[in-house]
Amino acid sequence: MELFFVLLPAFVLFCLWLGYRILEKAGFDGRWTLVLLVPVLNIIMIWVFAFSTWPNLRPGVDQDL
Repeated sequence: MELFFVLLPAFVLFCLWLGYRILEKAGFDGRWTLVLLVPVLNIIMIWVFAFSTWPNLRPGVDQDL
């Protein structure tokens, strides 16, 4: 059981780090990853980021892929 309390925070930090990197590459502020810690709001924000226009997309590239 002690291993669970060691691995869970490491897993949460790893997921937050991944979210930070993804949002930074997409052109959003990486601090939005803190929303992942809020239940229900995290699911809504994942949908918002998935279907919004990403600031770092190059113009002229087909965005419907």
